[in-house]
Amino acid sequence: MTEFDAIPDHGLGWLEASGEHADIVLSTRVRLARNLQGHAFGIRARVNDREAVLRQFRESAGLSETLKGGILLEMPEVPDRTRHVLHERRLVTRDLLGAEGTGPATSTAVHFSRREPLSVMVNEEDHLRMQSLLSGLRISEAWRIVDRLDEELGRELPYAYHHEFGFLTSCPTNVGSGLRASVFMHLPGLVLTKEIGKALRGMGELGMTFRGLYGEGSEVVGNFFQISNQTTLGRTEEDLIEDLDRVVRTVIDKELQARQILLRDAPGLTEDKIWRAYGTLRYARMLTFEELMNYLSGVRLGMSLNLLPGLRVYTLNKLMIFTQAAHLDQAAGRDLIPEERDAHRASFVRRILASEGDVSAEPVDDRPSDQP
Repeated sequence: MTEFDAIPDHGLGWLEASGEHADIVLSTRVRLARNLQGHAFGIRARVNDREAVLRQFRESAGLSETLKGGILLEMPEVPDRTRHVLHERRLVTRDLLGAEGTGPATSTAVHFSRREPLSVMVNEEDHLRMQSLLSGLRISEAWRIVDRLDEELGRELPYAYHHEFGFLTSCPTNVGSGLRASVFMHLPGLVLTKEIGKALRGMGELGMTFRGLYGEGSEVVGNFFQISNQTTLGRTEEDLIEDLDRVVRTVIDKELQARQILLRDAPGLTEDKIWRAYGTLRYARMLTFEELMNYLSGVRLGMSLNLLPGLRVYTLNKLMIFTQAAHLDQAAGRDLIPEERDAHRASFVRRILASEGDVSAEPVDDRPSDQP
């Protein structure tokens, strides 16, 4: 058992649906990439480089008001299932988990703040990757949190910086500010009205890109998209934040218009799609994660359009996280085979939806159980 396991809700604050436009924007994340002078970084980093970086970071974290008293997990010491739980909660990247079959590289780690929704990955693609993850559309707030930590660590650590290019990073697209801001959005209206292609092309022309649930290299499922800035060189952090905020608000407006078009031009088909999705989740005995995400998209749309009374955004966010493989395995206390996971997933969804919105229902444990 790790210290992380003793805090079962750690890293789940972004599910609370407290931010602006939380029914469309699930979360906002701002990430800063930093490297230290005198040590190779990226694929050229050797074991002694990584060890030195982790040692320097550990010392500086103890002096940081934001990180003081937090949790530092060295990835090779963390059980495999817990590492994958961290990944499913979007707290660490696949790169930090290490290659399949070999596990994390030596001296890789993640540090969680107890004071802010903030974490730092150590010796991932860059020496340090600081990220803040908040609920809803809160780009400026997420930026302020991570910027404050960057200043605290920057007073103690010698960042790799070039007077002309800015902060030096492993990937050329991050050189400059080292900032990558993203919002995780649900856009079923644009998909169903076949306007999503035009919207995505428009974002590309404005220097934005899109990805799936787990970021770079992941597929889009259930009409959920991560929208982020594409490059950082030659732009200030403030400009990047303002640009993304403006683009996202434009996309939100277009999504709201598309939803109204669905209600105006195809109300019967729209309601049927929503209620079929709800009915499947409410009574299915087997669900793959991809099926869940697709049906969850319909239910989320119905809730937003006030066609499904009694549901909360928080509940739908929670279903998306706790039905992933590692969370189900953790609840069962063992590694499930795919068919067992599908049964446990469906059972958990049925139990949560049965209690949601029913004031006469008995209180239930809102985590997956060890029985389907």
